[in-house]
Amino acid sequence: MRTPPNSLEAERGVLGSILLEVARDNRVLDLCIEKGISAEAFVSPQHSLIFETVTEMSRAGAVVDPVTLLDRLKGLNRLEAAGGAVTIQSLIDGTPTSAHAEYYIDILRQKFLLRKVIACARDAERRCFDEALNADIILGEVEQKFLGISEGNNGPALSWPQAITNTIGHIDRLLSLGPGAVAGLPTGLSNLDRKLKGLRNGEMIVLAARPSMGKTSLAMNIAECVALGRDINGLPMKGDHSRPHGVAIFSLEMSSESLAMRMLCGYAGVSAFLIDKGLISANNSRHQDLVRAASVLSKAPLYVDDSGGLDVMDMRARARRLKKRHNIELVVIDYLQLCYCREFAKQGRQIETSQISGQIKAMAKELNVPVIVLSQLSRANERRGDKSEKPKLSDLRDSGAIEQDADVVLLLRRPSRISGDPEHDDEKLAIVDIAKHRNGPTGEVRLNFDGDVTRFADRTDQASDTGGLRPDTDPSPDDALP
Repeated sequence: MRTPPNSLEAERGVLGSILLEVARDNRVLDLCIEKGISAEAFVSPQHSLIFETVTEMSRAGAVVDPVTLLDRLKGLNRLEAAGGAVTIQSLIDGTPTSAHAEYYIDILRQKFLLRKVIACARDAERRCFDEALNADIILGEVEQKFLGISEGNNGPALSWPQAITNTIGHIDRLLSLGPGAVAGLPTGLSNLDRKLKGLRNGEMIVLAARPSMGKTSLAMNIAECVALGRDINGLPMKGDHSRPHGVAIFSLEMSSESLAMRMLCGYAGVSAFLIDKGLISANNSRHQDLVRAASVLSKAPLYVDDSGGLDVMDMRARARRLKKRHNIELVVIDYLQLCYCREFAKQGRQIETSQISGQIKAMAKELNVPVIVLSQLSRANERRGDKSEKPKLSDLRDSGAIEQDADVVLLLRRPSRISGDPEHDDEKLAIVDIAKHRNGPTGEVRLNFDGDVTRFADRTDQASDTGGLRPDTDPSPDDALP
């Protein structure tokens, strides 16, 4: 029964300062909008209505002063609900100057935030007494709501001049690294980086393939390279990328032990088949390779969550916590079709998948990190009559929203597993078809795949190119910018 935090004095001070501003571009009103003040920030219904009307006038380009405000309130039949002309005059009389407007706005904003926190806490308490709901789902949703308050408290969006300044700084850093530099996190595979220019922050990268083509292995190889700051050959990556980067892996299909086994064997170059058969002794050189690999990988900032059947909102909350605690710079999800969305589970798999895809894209933008999400392909490529069974974007399983939300789509195939492919006899060949690339070229990338150690590597017959572009030279007069 306690009174929610509020300050009627600050509310009157803010509205009085707005009415005292005589300039056409009302500085106080602009400051309110910049600080996230809306009509609901005012406890008094009269004050809320007055601020809403003032905001509407400002958006319409009208001058805001006591006379124009009274006229607008009369025209909208709001004058009586706003307290009449007496209330408007009292706001002006009670505010000696608009010079302290920023102070009044800060008080109003603080009280508003406290009320929002209380409302979220009460809603969380109410949901906790609903025994039909899962505790983990409630925790994720509540965390997101509280974070939403914080996000709305971050001030105005980045201005265009600042965006240009930041971008030119990013370009200068790339140019300082010389030819072959990548804009995002390198994958550790030079042939792939040559096309992708790295994994960019905020992007959703879909890696899709039919079962047993090696999509999990490719994702784990990339995660290993990013976490260690070294390429697939163990050499340091260029520039700042040579340091370790935190990587979060959501493995909905394989256990963390299975992933660890696969990564250890790949890094050490030891076949997991030999281990399963007990063909490696403790004194064997291969065992020593495994020990050395374990020493290196145990220090890598890899964070594996192997919870099965995760709700996408719960996954997003867990990724958010990992970002805060460990500053992760890459997220890998294996794989999309094993996620579910509780709120849309009863509306059909296609709608549910579109919601999952949208949430993963939102997570990439929220955390400002690249997100690699693995996806299954349908059997459509096997029915088209194409001997190479080359997959297409339309083969992405369950929903076209995946293709729409993704910034990059990688379609993986191995000709040796396709009987009609012209390169069927090449057992090591793996082809990554960049079918969609929002910020760069598309095309095929040829890699080697060693099935014994589940490890990809660069292929020497991959043509060295710059995505169809030539290196920079001095421009001719016709090429010069105006």
